Amino acid sequence: MTMVGTPPPLPVRDRSAAADRTAGALSPMLRRLAEEQATGVLVREHGTLYLARGRVVHAESPLAPGLNVLLTAHGTLAAAAWQRAAERAGGTADAARLLLDAGLLPSGALELCHLDALYDAGYFALAPSSTPGRFRYDGTPRIGPLPSVPVIALERETLRRRLLLHRLWPDPAADSAPLIRADPAAGTHVTPRRRAVLNRVDGVRTAPEIARDLGRQAFHTLVDVRRLVAAGLVRPAPTAPDPPPLPPAPPLTVTDPDIALLKRLRDALEAL
Repeated sequence: MTMVGTPPPLPVRDRSAAADRTAGALSPMLRRLAEEQATGVLVREHGTLYLARGRVVHAESPLAPGLNVLLTAHGTLAAAAWQRAAERAGGTADAARLLLDAGLLPSGALELCHLDALYDAGYFALAPSSTPGRFRYDGTPRIGPLPSVPVIALERETLRRRLLLHRLWPDPAADSAPLIRADPAAGTHVTPRRRAVLNRVDGVRTAPEIARDLGRQAFHTLVDVRRLVAAGLVRPAPTAPDPPPLPPAPPLTVTDPDIALLKRLRDALEAL
């Protein structure tokens, strides 16, 4: 994992003991940063974790709806109010502080939605990655009014969620692929919550896109999708087959007239 920026001096530690403590961690680097009470931003392939003194204060992922979506989708906060606060603030924490100070948002509702968004985005941020992450140290933490969580708590919740999804349906293909109806004529009864998901399955939307459209946590939508897959109602759209290979190019042949023409062109260029 790549370290970006100039880190503060780190204490000398027993490397073998550190390796034992991070064994089995979803992100050994994240566990180490927690032990060092580091402050900064950890950027991974599927999401970003913000740390303050070794605790996770915020998480973002393109696969999970943000705090603004969870707050505004169901009437907890007017979308225009969040937009005004976001335009005045320098980030999510500052926008939340402005809304609290203005009395537009109950502190309990803010904390609940923040933790929902944090664990939701954190689940994707800690997903297996094919590229190394990057950590940027920041010596001026801004914790703000939002609660933080220990790294170990985020890892445990992420593992619990992975196990739950595996038990519902072990194939993760439906988590990220466009979804289609497996049997449009099926009359199987589904709950109203899953019916709302099913109604948005159109061969184009993915589960995270459906979650954003509904204003729900992405992980909870993955649970609904895997239940629908297990019931035979939904499946991932088939991927387009690879195009057939192009036929080999015919061998290049050069005739005597071609050679004569090339010689004349060469002579003309040399005469310039």
